[in-house]
Amino acid sequence: MNYVVLDLEWNQPDKNELVNPDLPFEIVEMGAILLNENRQIIGEFTQIVKPVVYKEMNRITGKLIHLNTKELNYGKSFTDTMKDFFEWCGEEYIFCTWGTQDLTELQRNMKYHEMPPLALRPFPYLDVQKLFSIAFDKDRKVRRSLEYAVEYLQIEQDIPFHRAFSDAYYTAKVMEAMEEVSIFENYSYDVFHVPKSRKDEVKVLFHDYAKYISKEFEDKTEAMQDREVISTKCYLCKKNLRKKIRWFAANPKHFYSVSVCDKHGFMKGKIRLKKSEDGVYVVKTQKFISEEEVDEIVAKREHIRQMRREKRKAGKQES
Repeated sequence: MNYVVLDLEWNQPDKNELVNPDLPFEIVEMGAILLNENRQIIGEFTQIVKPVVYKEMNRITGKLIHLNTKELNYGKSFTDTMKDFFEWCGEEYIFCTWGTQDLTELQRNMKYHEMPPLALRPFPYLDVQKLFSIAFDKDRKVRRSLEYAVEYLQIEQDIPFHRAFSDAYYTAKVMEAMEEVSIFENYSYDVFHVPKSRKDEVKVLFHDYAKYISKEFEDKTEAMQDREVISTKCYLCKKNLRKKIRWFAANPKHFYSVSVCDKHGFMKGKIRLKKSEDGVYVVKTQKFISEEEVDEIVAKREHIRQMRREKRKAGKQES
């Protein structure tokens, strides 16, 4: 299977009141590198896209990416660009991007132009920014800039940053520099199209944690009453687990729990509520943790409870 390393540049109006809510960011340039299964460059794609919504180049964006309105007028239409792009991609490939936004905006632009979607459910891709953190940062939650990664890996900087093709090229070079092949097993999932039914939900097991992406719910209450959402089953031995710490809210969107597996130990559960077009959906992760990490979650729960008690007390005093 090949890798399509994609980068996009998009335009928006200078004034917020002129933003089209159906297309807040309009793609004006596409760049991509095609890598084979050994991460060797076997193809290149670059195209200026002629805008139909924001026809004047945003002043700040134009200075950053060195692209002006006159150049945009010589671009190809979005639909023709996408036709050429998909023909260039071939049959067997996975998308790779630096960060999480490009595929979302690509699909939003495709939807605006009434094109068939990439998929009707979440699909896997490689977030190279995340992979870089896993490979080279002690704190996996840190997200570095592409420029930082290129400098860190001592990749030759022979073309300027901040154009679609050049950023796709440097992202490909970062992938090429990653020697540990198992890094590429850490897929991300694009959720532009939220699962509409149980059969479209995502359940995937990584080397040290499990991820579940739920179907769409009407609201938070319905989601947090769903059995599948709040279940704490061991993802290794498939047994239902007793809870040491029941689900509690760290904030309105994040919930935590700790369960106990007699065979594998303490399992942390984390639920993140995310907005969808017609409601909400859930991303749940489960991971085995140490006793020290359990103590940290207990302390977090007690801190939250104390803060709420103090808030209620302050409210009574004011009334």
